[in-house]
Amino acid sequence: MLTRIGGLLRQAESTDNPHEAEAFMEAAQRLATAASIDLAVARSHTAAGQSRSGPVQRTVEIGERGKRGLKTYVRLFVAIAAANDVTCDVLSTSTQVYAYGFASDIDTTQALYASLVVQMVRASDAYIASGAYREATVDRVVRPAYGRARVERKPLAAVTARIEFQSAFADRIGARLAAVKEEITAEAVRTADATTGTALALRDKDLALTDFYRSTSTARGRWRGNAAPTSFSRAARRAGDHAGRRARLGTDAELGSPRGAIDR
Repeated sequence: MLTRIGGLLRQAESTDNPHEAEAFMEAAQRLATAASIDLAVARSHTAAGQSRSGPVQRTVEIGERGKRGLKTYVRLFVAIAAANDVTCDVLSTSTQVYAYGFASDIDTTQALYASLVVQMVRASDAYIASGAYREATVDRVVRPAYGRARVERKPLAAVTARIEFQSAFADRIGARLAAVKEEITAEAVRTADATTGTALALRDKDLALTDFYRSTSTARGRWRGNAAPTSFSRAARRAGDHAGRRARLGTDAELGSPRGAIDR
C-alpha cells in the first residue's frame, strides 16, 4: 500500500498539468484513507489473545528554533494530520510536533507533508519575488491601553505577505484532504456488509486513539498557531489559497523514511 501511494505521489510531482496533479493527489489520499479503514477493520477482527497493533507517538522535526515561518509549517502538518487520523501536540517554539496515531497513518502524514511543505515554500517565494504583494494592504488590529480597538490599514510587508500566503495554503490543503477522507469513509460505511462492521471498527479506532492520547500526552494549554491573527491581508490569502488548490503531491523519499526538517 505504501509503495502504491509513493507511486501516486511521484506521478503527481512529475506532471505539469495541475488537473492531473490534483487527481493524483486525491487518489493518494483516497488510497491512504481506504487502507486506514481496512486496517481498522482488520484490527477489530483480531482474535482475543492475539497481538494487536496500537497507536504510537512519534516526534517530528519541523525546523530550527528562531527560523521564521515555523508556525505555518506546523499549521500545514497539523492540517494534513487531521485528515489522516493523527492528533498533534506542538512544542511552544513550533520546532517539533508530537504526532499520536497508528504508525501507517503517521507515515502517510509525513509523506504528504514532505512534498507539500516544499511546494508551499516555493509558491510563497514565487509570490514574493513577483512583487504582487506590494500592491496589497494589511489590516492590523490595534488595541490601545485605553479606548476601543481599531483597525489600521497599512502597506503589506514581505514577511507578513509570506505568513498570510502560507497560512492560506495550509488551510486549503487541509480542506482538500479532509473532503477526500470524508467521501471515502462515508462510501466505505455505506457499502460495507453486516459482517464487516466498518462503522464499529472506525468507532473503536477513534476510541483507541482518544484513550492513547489522553494517557500519553503531557501537553499543557493550546498551540496558538491557529489563533485569529492580529493582521490580515486578503490579497496574500487569496494567492495562498489559489496555490493550495493547485498544489501537487510528490516525494522521492520512501513513505517509511520521512525527510528531516527543511532548511529554510
